[in-house]
Amino acid sequence: MSTSIRVSDDTKEMLESLKRDDETFDELLERLAQTENPINIGAWSPEDADRARDAVKRSRESFER
Repeated sequence: MSTSIRVSDDTKEMLESLKRDDETFDELLERLAQTENPINIGAWSPEDADRARDAVKRSRESFER
């Protein structure tokens, strides 16, 4: 059985960048769907975000002196 799904050109490019040379798109999607830790590109925990904000603030303050 085969099912087609539509994706934008941008989405296809992103998927192609994740796809291994020896892997079909079906295998890629299966691998991504089974990953225990989903891809969270750019996602920070609240604690990590607070630490980053503090680091930026300290950096800016050091240039003001």
